[in-house]
This record gives sequence, structure tokens and C-alpha cells, in this order.
Amino acid sequence: MIPTPLQIATRRLFLQRTGYGLGSAALSSLVNGESAGATAGLHHAPRAKRVIYIHLVGSPSHLDLFDYKPELQKRNGQLCPDEFFDTTKLAFIREQPNLLGTPREDQFAFRKCGQSGIEMSNLLPHLQEVADELCLIKTLHTDQFNHAPSQMFLLTGFERFGRPSIGSWVSYGLGSENKNLPGFVVLITGQVLGAGNSAFGSGFLPTIHQGIQFRSKGDPVLYLSNPKGVSDKERKLVVDTVNNLNQAALDDVGDPEIATRISQYEMAYRMQTSVPELMDIANEPQRIHEMYGTQPGKTSFANNCLLARRLVERGVRFVQLFDQGWDHHGAVFDNLPNKTRQVDKPIAALIRDLRERDLLDDTLVIWSAEFGRTPMAQGTTGDGTKRSKAGRDHHKDAYSVWMAGGGSKAGHVHGATDELGYTIARDPVHVHDFNATILHLLGIDHERLTFRYQGRQFRLTDVHGKVVKGALA
Repeated sequence: MIPTPLQIATRRLFLQRTGYGLGSAALSSLVNGESAGATAGLHHAPRAKRVIYIHLVGSPSHLDLFDYKPELQKRNGQLCPDEFFDTTKLAFIREQPNLLGTPREDQFAFRKCGQSGIEMSNLLPHLQEVADELCLIKTLHTDQFNHAPSQMFLLTGFERFGRPSIGSWVSYGLGSENKNLPGFVVLITGQVLGAGNSAFGSGFLPTIHQGIQFRSKGDPVLYLSNPKGVSDKERKLVVDTVNNLNQAALDDVGDPEIATRISQYEMAYRMQTSVPELMDIANEPQRIHEMYGTQPGKTSFANNCLLARRLVERGVRFVQLFDQGWDHHGAVFDNLPNKTRQVDKPIAALIRDLRERDLLDDTLVIWSAEFGRTPMAQGTTGDGTKRSKAGRDHHKDAYSVWMAGGGSKAGHVHGATDELGYTIARDPVHVHDFNATILHLLGIDHERLTFRYQGRQFRLTDVHGKVVKGALA
């Protein structure tokens, strides 16, 4: 029997709609202005409701900030052990290098901070003051050793383009708490990272879940403002007309991307009112500006930290800050102090500010990088008493990240590296484990947050990952 056109259309519609599973349900909720996501009512009670994810593009030298190695300092300038060089693929070092210890100058010295006694470099004096809020993981390791693949692997769970970012997964899973702002917002200082927009893209998830870049100077969101000579009333008429046409197409073919398009048009219209007020930090008290080091009207990492607090206050689920300029293959001891001065004060202020506003307990703050840095020198070495022009190469096998708030274990150090900071001595944490832990703190089971695409179920952690129980409060 030959099916009729109506039967064909109905079958097509059924397959299109059911093929998207939970994603379709989540998208429907968003289009209808509800806050529920794909995981609503499915998983465990969350410790965190929202995330501020700070990614330092290029990867700072964790050995000179969070993982002090007296033995490395003692053996500075010595040829690195054979097994270091023979068994590891490095990005740029081609000849057996010398070990590179942290300089002995006071500004590079480490001290035990707070009641927890977490060791931290004097390059981070403000962060030292909030050490008791941090959960420091010293044993993160990744599968990739070049910037773009490592960024993709950390932020999407896969080293190549096309997968949803962690912010998109969270938006898909939890939905939005504010129908006038995106659920996932991106703030960038410096140039965009090597992975490009894919680091905060939605991949195969509905595009409503992609990160939307906000700018602290000029038009806060590209193409948000009305064209010259177009009034708000005229803009709304255009939006309504286009949405009516999209709704007709949606009723006909059932493509979830059309529903996304409708929602995005409506969101853009509402953002014309909500975003300018949000981005205007000039009305913040002078005490807040002094605490963060912010300057209204300028582009800075400090301004972005304050904006991050304002965004989560207004219900934005996932705020991602990217700060470029941490790729120190040379002159690491000249460049590192310059960069830490830019981020130390505002990050510490962000943690204090969230604590003062009773937001830290359910806001997860993350410090991350795509990989670590080698204990061996790249380039010229010094004598350990003066700044060296040497840098540190990429190192994927062990590095430090931290979390604060949101149910993470405050004042805690998880894991340890060997005496030279080269390999993991105990309690390794893979990137998939780290991402599983972030989702867990948000009330999401990483094995159950899935999306069907090209005939299989995908998830952020692929077929890997386990929650790092030792990092939980």
C-alpha cells in the first residue's frame, strides 16, 4: 500500500519530534517561558544553582602559583631526568632540557594561607586571603597537549569541533532562571581562544543553548540594538511577523531549530531592555569598584568579574570568563606577575562579593586552564636567584585547577604530584572526572544527561568520568 502525502507528513513529523527526546521537551519549556530543563525532576538535589567558569587561555604556570616544589627549586638548572624527556611528547622542547625552579625572590615565594594552610604564591596576595574558600585540585590531567584541542577537550569533552560546550550542556539540562537573559553568557578579555567560538558553542544541541558573548564596551551584544531609524514598536512588529511565519513552518515540519529561532527572536527583543541596565556598572557603590578594581566604560577582566556577579544575581545559569595571555613559552617569570596582577584582585573580590550576598554557597566558581606547564625549561635557564628568560612548555599529565562555593570542599587540597611536579603521586583527576563533578554539584548525573544525535546518545563525558567525591563538601 502506497502511503498518502498526509501519512508521509505525519510520519515525518513524528520521527522528527521524537528523535530529539528530552531536548525537544527542554526546548518546548524554554519557548513557553518556563525554567525547566531536560533534567527537571530526574536527578539528585543540587548543591549549586549556577556557575561562574573562569578559563585562563594559554594556561598559567601552576608550578609557580599553586604547586610549590622545593626540590625543583633546589635542582634548578640541572638536566631533567631521562625518563621525563624520553617518555613524554612535548609541544616545543626537542632537546633534553634543564629543570626550572621557581625563583627565590619574595614575590614568587609560597606561604601557607588561612586556617586550611593551602600553599599559594605571593603572586596572588588577594587570592591568598580567600584560600579557605578554595578546593584546590592539583592532579588534573588531560589527553591533549596543544592549545585548541586541549581547550575543546576540557570544555566539550572532545578534542575536535562539533560537540556542545559544558555551558551548553548545563543550559540544556537545567534551563533558564531568567526569560529576559540567555542561560549561558560569555565574557572575553583579549583575543578569543584557539578553539574559537566552538569553546562555547552548542554543537548538535539546539542553538538556544549556545553561549552569547556580552561586551563591556560599545554595543553589549552584537546586532541587539535597533537599526538607525527603527523604533521599538517597529522592531516588535518585525519580530512578531517573522515569528508567525516561523510558527507556521514549525507546525508544518516540526524542526526544533525553528522553535529555537522563535525563542531567540523573542529573547533578543526582551534583551534590548534588560541588557543595557545589566551592563551599566557605574551605579555600583564605590566600595565595590575599589574591591574589584573596576573602571566603568572600559574593557577589563575586573569589569567582567563584576558583570559575572550581576549576571548570576539575575538568574543567568552559566557565565564563562575567558582571559587571554597566559601562554608563557618564554620569560615566564617576567610575564606571570603581569598577568596575575590583572586577575588576582577581581577574582578574590568576586568570591568575597558572592559570600557577602549569600550567593557563594549555591554558586560554583571555577579557575581552569587547558593544561599545565612543564617543570623543565623551554629556552635559556637562569640560576634560580634572578628572573630567567626561560619559559615552560605544555604539560598535559598533571596541573592545578580550583573550585569555590557551590558544594565544593572549602579549604581542601585534592591530590598531589611528585617532588618535581611532573607526574601524579596520588588521587588523579581526569578532565572527564572534573566535568562529571561539576555536573554533579549542579544536581545532574553526567551519565543521564544525554542527547540523541546521528543514531546514538551523546553526553559531555562520553563513556567516561566519575565524580571526584573527595572534592565535595
